This record gives sequence, structure tokens and C-alpha cells, in this order.
Amino acid sequence: MTARLRSRSLRTRLLVFITAVLVCVCAAMALTTVLAQRAYLMGSLDNRVSDAAERGVGGAALHPELTRDLTFIHESGQPAGMLAARLDAQGNILSAAVVTQDAPPTSLTTAQTAALQGMAQDGSTHTRQVPGLGTYRVTALNASGIRVLAGLPMDDVLDTIGGLVAVETMVAAVGLTVAGCVCAVVIRRQLRPLGRVAATAVEVSHAPLGRGQVTGLTRVPEKDTDPGSEAGQVGAALNRMIDHVEASLAERQRSEEQVRRSEERMRRFLADASHELRTPLASIAGYAELMNRGTDRIEPGLAWRRVNAESARMRSLVEDLLLLARLDEGRPLQSAEVDMTALVAEAVWDARAAGVGHHWQLELGPGEPALVLGDEARLHQVVANLLANARIHTPEGTTVTATVEATATTCLIRVRDDGPGIPPGLLPTIFERFTRADTSRTRAGVLEGGSGLGLAIASAITSAHGGHLDVQSVPGRTEFTLELPVTELPPTGTAMRVRPAPV
Repeated sequence: MTARLRSRSLRTRLLVFITAVLVCVCAAMALTTVLAQRAYLMGSLDNRVSDAAERGVGGAALHPELTRDLTFIHESGQPAGMLAARLDAQGNILSAAVVTQDAPPTSLTTAQTAALQGMAQDGSTHTRQVPGLGTYRVTALNASGIRVLAGLPMDDVLDTIGGLVAVETMVAAVGLTVAGCVCAVVIRRQLRPLGRVAATAVEVSHAPLGRGQVTGLTRVPEKDTDPGSEAGQVGAALNRMIDHVEASLAERQRSEEQVRRSEERMRRFLADASHELRTPLASIAGYAELMNRGTDRIEPGLAWRRVNAESARMRSLVEDLLLLARLDEGRPLQSAEVDMTALVAEAVWDARAAGVGHHWQLELGPGEPALVLGDEARLHQVVANLLANARIHTPEGTTVTATVEATATTCLIRVRDDGPGIPPGLLPTIFERFTRADTSRTRAGVLEGGSGLGLAIASAITSAHGGHLDVQSVPGRTEFTLELPVTELPPTGTAMRVRPAPV
């Protein structure tokens, strides 16, 4: 029974428990009332029986020599149904009669007399079942040798107790029915917020969380999150749990997306690297095959020059890839004080020598000395790559301006050109590896055009120095901004640990 009840809903269990408590309380109250009323009525009846016995003793004392005399039963005021008897010394009944309504007393039969035998003559009251007359409350007295038995019927007391029990049963049944209905309504209303919380939990449990859905989960209404109630506390806790679940799923989704993008970049990187290495290898293999077939097919000097050119191109590509790998691993770079003004000036002179068809300008801003802490060779490579990018991907006649500005904490280097600009769709991936602007900028040729690693290397070296490289481009104005922190020089011999750059 208990196990079956535990499987029921909380509403049913509360209703059953409350009803059981009310039944117990009503039963206890009814039993107490009945017992108290019975004790009162029985006490009153016992007093009347004792009074009747005393009156009988008094009436029998008028003629003590008549041991069977019952003339006292004829006195006025004797209630109908009263029975009286005279006893001998051994308690045997000598004569007995019962008062009847509007008729002379009637003598008791042998069976009725036998039901009254053996009565103690000490004035105590007893209950006896008299055949044909019903249940009686009787007592026997012995006063100076006069022994009298008197009894009164208990029908009125029993009827009163029975009526009281019936009334209380009816009242209890009606009261329990009304109380049960009221409790059912109250429990239903009070548990309604908990039901809504449970419905929300069920709906959330049915959400396809395993398929990556992280938003739009149902929440418990604000009215059901009142911390002043138990249901509100459960609702608030459920909402917090749903928030944690959404945050965890969102974080997992972001992590999976990052892993997926990283894998895609890695696959693209390997494919581009393989393609870039395959071209010079194919050229070297082709010229070697021509040389094996004889010198009449190709002039040996030209073949060796092409082999050396392709070898240099492949060596440059491998060195760029190794540099990126070292930066990704966070290997330490050389650390020394670098004058960025002089470094940029040298890079501009080198670029002017390589790109005579462009107009080159150098602008130095007022302020603090442009001194940064880092690897001079790598920082020169960053500026050279930015200038080479402007030279290669803009037509002749383009003006390229390099600007150096310094504050107490930051060194800013800007490389600006007035060329055709970078396509908007290419800007988000401009610093990724093997990214080229062939669709919008003229590429001067395979050897001059590069492999698409220049800006990726520049970004990685900048990040390794704790700086930031950004670009803004519109037709007629493209500007790369290199921002480096100005820090104090560490103790001599200290190497700078760089952070891994994103793949």
C-alpha cells in the first residue's frame, strides 16, 4: 500500500494524508464525545437505580417480617419498566416484579428471574440482559437484613448514545467531504506553480540538446521564481541550471566550431603548402629531365639558372614555413632595444630600390623616441613585408607612405598607399596563410608575387612581440597599422618568450 502510494503524484499523496489526518481527528473527537456522553448518562442512570433501591429498602422496612413483600413497588412515581425483587441471605430471589405502563406490576418469569441471580448486595450497579425486557442497570442493597434489588431499563441511554453516534457519523461524513473538496482545491491551487516548474523541466528534457541546440530553451515564468516559496526556489534553481546548460552548450559549440575552423585552416594550409612546393619541384624535375636527355634540347646555363631560381623559391617558402612553425611553438626570439625610426627608414630605402616605379615617402611624427624591445631582424621583416605587399599589389605610380609615431607606451607604424584597395571579402582573411589578392590586385609574376605568407608572417611576428597588426582599406586608400608596446629593457642576456600565433 505504501509503495503504491509513493508512486502517486504529490497532490494525491497530500490529499490522502490530509484526509487520513482529518478522519483520525474526527474519529477521536466523536469517540471522546460519545464516551463522555455515555459516562454522564450512565452516571445519571446509576444514581436513579440507587435511589430506587433505597426507596425499595425504605418501603420494605415498613413490614420487615414479610420477606416477599413488594408493596413498595406500588408507590406512585415509580417509572415504567422498573423492576424490583426481594432476596434472601444467600442472594436468591424470593419474589420479583416489573412496573408496567397503566397496569399493575407484573411478576417476572423464571427465565427473567434467573438473569438477575447472583447479584452482590453491596450497592454496586451491574448491567444485565433480561429476556423479554431488554438491558437493565440493576443494584442490590442489604440494610439491616432487608435485601432489595432494583433496576431500570437502559433503552433510553442506549438510544441516546446510538442517536449521538449516528449524528456524529453524519456530521463527520459531511465535514470530511467538504474538507476533502476544499483541500483538493487548495492543494491544486498551491501546487500549480510546482506543476508549471515540472512542465518546464519536462519540456527542457525533450529539447534536442545533443544536436547542438543551445538557445531558446523554455524558462520558468518569473512569477514562479519567488524565493519566498519552495516552488519559487525550485523554479529559480531550474532557471539557473538552464542558464548553465545553455552557457556550457554554447561554449562547447564555440569550441567545436573553433576546432572545425582550425582543421579547415590546417587542411587548406597543407594543401596550399603542397601546391607551392610542388611547382618549383616540378620545374626542377623538368629541367633535370631535359638535361638528362641531352644538351641539344636546352642550353645548360639556362637550365641551371632556372634550377637555382626554383630552388631559391622553394628554400624561401620552406624558411617562411619554418619561421611560422617556430612562432606557433612560442620559441624565444632575440630581445634588444630597437630604434623603429631607423629600422623603418632602412626598409623604405630598400623598398625604393626594389620598386623604382612607385613613389616612396617617410613621415616621422613628433613625440617620444620610437624605441621598442624585440628582435630587430624580425621587426625589419615585418616592415619589409608590409612595404613589399604595397609594392607588389599596386600598379606603378602608386604612392606608398610609411609613418612612425611614438608615445610613452606605444609605437605606431603605418604603411599607406593610394592603390586600388583590398576587396571587402578578402579583409577578414587578409592575415591568414596563403591568402592572395590576385582577383583585385595585379600580381607581378610567380617569382615576384610570393606565396601568400608575407602578411601571415608579419602578423605572427607582431603577436610574438605583444603587438597588434590591423588593416583598413577602401578604393584609393589602404593602410596597415603596426602597434608595438614600448617597454623597459630587461636585464642583459634575457631572451623574450613569445606567444603562439593563431594557425
